[in-house]
Amino acid sequence: MGIPAIVTAGDSRAAKAVYGKSKIYLELDGLPLVAHVVRTLQAVPEVDAVWVVGDLAKLEQAFASPALRASLTKPLRLVPQQRDLISNAWETYRRVLTDDERAGRDPGPADLDREILYLSGDLPLATPQEISAFVQAAQARVVAGEADYVLGLCPADALEVFRSNAPGEPGIEVAYFNTRDGRYRQNNLHYARPARIGRLDRIEEMYEHRHQRRFWNMFKLAVRLLLSRVGGLKIAVLFGVMHLAGVADRSGRRRLARWLGRLVTLEINRRTIAKLLDTKFALVVTESGGCALDIDTEAEYDAMKARHAEWLKDQRARSERLFGALPATATRSDA
Repeated sequence: MGIPAIVTAGDSRAAKAVYGKSKIYLELDGLPLVAHVVRTLQAVPEVDAVWVVGDLAKLEQAFASPALRASLTKPLRLVPQQRDLISNAWETYRRVLTDDERAGRDPGPADLDREILYLSGDLPLATPQEISAFVQAAQARVVAGEADYVLGLCPADALEVFRSNAPGEPGIEVAYFNTRDGRYRQNNLHYARPARIGRLDRIEEMYEHRHQRRFWNMFKLAVRLLLSRVGGLKIAVLFGVMHLAGVADRSGRRRLARWLGRLVTLEINRRTIAKLLDTKFALVVTESGGCALDIDTEAEYDAMKARHAEWLKDQRARSERLFGALPATATRSDA
């Protein structure tokens, strides 16, 4: 039995605008970013249907092209957005349970183990192999009883290839969190049994404060954790150390960043997030970097437009080296 993929394409609250419009609808090669993601999912063997949640009128326009529709081999369901990210994710999950984009229902006992792949709609370098590898690794954690929510990570080495190597060359440089295990970035892939997550509201809070470059965001999150009975001083200090290590890293003070990072491990992060969310939580690292490179600024969009074809070709080749070729039955997203 395949799993549904829910693509979050909302443009409220924590969603960012680029060039004055929702980044989900920015175009590359004549298609909005969200359409690139949906086409990529057509070739992911584990995915049997794609649900996209966002502004319904804009989504219908984004997928109006007959040629685009003809290239889709899996059911596409469009769901109107709610007030925030978690509401979007939860309401779409409710509609998955009824297999009806118009109305859903709350999960019952038989639905507790229903699994969902969540991903954002602005991942123009995502490859089917990378998503498939993440899903397989996440499913292994779930089957082993280790997790009801799995978050994907990408090592820094996989993303350094997108930096500018010469003056005037378009490039993208992203922020990482530093740990004793290495430097990582979240890769925008989530695998979950939504009905088994105890504190969904805290996912929204962490998402809204996710940008490590913004001191005020991290400060507010640390204060909220400090005041939380579940968080407390220990967790607030953990986030503070990670933020300072990130500042040092971005300032070119790698030695200081490594020293601060040694105070934190992936396992400490895993246990902390499990406690905050009141759920069994796991981290999965995938070596290919496409799903970790989303679009948040005008400069990043300009660089992506300039180098998308080159980067996507390299990313597909890297994914095939790492994870192997797609199954013969899969439909290529660029067919």
